[in-house]
Amino acid sequence: MPYLTRCITSVAEQSIGRDALEILVINDGSTDGTGEELDRLAKQYPTLVRVFHQENSGGPSAPRNKGLDHARGTFVFFLDADDYLAPEALERMVAMAEANGTDIVLGKMVGVGGRGAPTSMFRRNQPRTDVFSSRVYWTLNPMKLFRRELLERLELRFPTDLKIGEDQLFVGPAYLHADGISVLADYDCLYWVEREDSGNITLRTGGSEPRLRFLPRVVDLLLEQVPPGPRRDHLAHRHLTVEVQQLLDHLVHEPRPEQEKALARLAEIIAPLWHEGLNDRLSAMARLRLHLVRHTMLDELLELVRFEGELARSGVATPVLVDGGRAYARYPYLRDPARGIPDACYDVTRQLGVRHHITRAELRGTVLHLAGHGYLHRVATEDMSTELVLRERESGTEYRLPVTHTATPGLGEDEDEGCFVYDKAGFEVAVDLTTAGHGAPLADGLWDLFLTIGAQGISREVRIGSKRDRGVSGSPATHILGSGDALRAVTLYATKPHGNLTLDVGERKHEVLPQLNVATVRWAPGAPTELEFAGRCTLAAVPDGALAVCLEDGRGGSAVFPARPASEAGGDFVVRVPVTELPAGLWEGRVRLGPWTVPLPSVPLDLAPAKWRRRGLPWYAKPALENRENSKAGEAFTLRVARTDLVQALTRRLNS
Repeated sequence: MPYLTRCITSVAEQSIGRDALEILVINDGSTDGTGEELDRLAKQYPTLVRVFHQENSGGPSAPRNKGLDHARGTFVFFLDADDYLAPEALERMVAMAEANGTDIVLGKMVGVGGRGAPTSMFRRNQPRTDVFSSRVYWTLNPMKLFRRELLERLELRFPTDLKIGEDQLFVGPAYLHADGISVLADYDCLYWVEREDSGNITLRTGGSEPRLRFLPRVVDLLLEQVPPGPRRDHLAHRHLTVEVQQLLDHLVHEPRPEQEKALARLAEIIAPLWHEGLNDRLSAMARLRLHLVRHTMLDELLELVRFEGELARSGVATPVLVDGGRAYARYPYLRDPARGIPDACYDVTRQLGVRHHITRAELRGTVLHLAGHGYLHRVATEDMSTELVLRERESGTEYRLPVTHTATPGLGEDEDEGCFVYDKAGFEVAVDLTTAGHGAPLADGLWDLFLTIGAQGISREVRIGSKRDRGVSGSPATHILGSGDALRAVTLYATKPHGNLTLDVGERKHEVLPQLNVATVRWAPGAPTELEFAGRCTLAAVPDGALAVCLEDGRGGSAVFPARPASEAGGDFVVRVPVTELPAGLWEGRVRLGPWTVPLPSVPLDLAPAKWRRRGLPWYAKPALENRENSKAGEAFTLRVARTDLVQALTRRLNS
């Protein structure tokens, strides 16, 4: 109490419906009025809630086991009295399990009241995964949906002799033997509450001794059920970081003799799991911590815990020592000859953060212009060797192009309390696409843009574009480059959802034709013998004179009329065709842009003929019925230009 009522109500009101639910509540000897409230709730929901009263067992295992012994559903979900469910949580999790045939579903957890909830496994929905190819093992609490058949087949129950860690010995085997695990990350399912009195069992259970009781059993579980290799290492990573750090945080508050005994025991417990091959998976801090544990260097460990606490409070990153193209964090005892700790325990080269920002990205003619800055976090911008990398996504072909480094005074002052300065992190580069491929044009393909940022002999590669000025558009902008029939389409755009910059050369994703359209045809206002075509062109750039209307008379005759902008703004264009210049014939045509052509709209049959005199004789131009599918409208542009037959004209007039 008072959390319990909200907890049970959140289950009773689930969208999955009460007919699909049973709520088993175990009152484990509560003394705060919980028993009376549970009896009230059982009367309020007589067909839904069953309450079991028992003497206090001292932990969560016995009551959870009791509930599991009486459960009848296809699935079970364990819920602590402090926590509560979102309205659609069970419906969504059950649907996920049934759709994918999985035995366990992790619903996204949200911390409440300052309690930290696990996040790394909830980056995205995972319909079907396992414990080795995901981050699900980093949450071992039992607040998940389990297929009950799995638990009964394994005869799984929570160990009752542990104050903490009992969940790991239940969830761990369930993970390992599950026929698939689902992750529901796009809906907040479980609200994980930190009580105002910090009375959560895990939070109030102090000391290293409870942790030294369950940790060896978890290690034995991994040794027995997972063969040596990358799969075991993946799971060991969690215990060698999370559990070891938590235990050391409690160790610092104990008397010296207990500290020495606990550290020796911890070194013995983790020995079977930790080997040098794991180091690439671990952070430098974790490597240093484990080295000190293995060698039972108690004083150094106590100092490291103090250092970590101060680091967390300050929020300022640790400076690094750069030497021989490697970066080493200046954690305690770096290169201290009295301790002899290997440099590898401090090596953060692969973990250096990369900061980058784009201030300009545009195509002008055949040249791609890029500008911005990029640097390695905590590494001074000296001896910069940044390059732009163009890499074709499918083939892997890449070209590396030098950049011009520019000054960035004041960069870095807004992070780490200004401890690090990056005043030479800027870059500019102009890439001529006609010569970027080692003197040749870039081949057709999707060319992703990267920076290889180098400083003091260290280099890291990063995709660019996701961080850019607001004025740098990520919307696709297709440019037509070249001349004559040798035109090519190049589109600069930002990928979705990450927003990285890519060049589409050759219409791999962005076609030209949908960006061209001719909507109307009419006689031009004020020019009754000029046929006017109005269209829309959303291409970002087209060479002068490349867009035109091309007419042919079917007998070898042709005529070309260039397009011109209809207005100063937008992509509208018009083409004027003075029909008085066309020889007699039946003319058909298209809008042409190099190798791309777009049909012209048919001339409306009700369009009045144009009439004029040529050398004193009457001529006309009008829509032609030839090649039309019916008398009302046709799909192709056809225009008849001819001299008026005076005899026929006179006969028609007399007959009328």
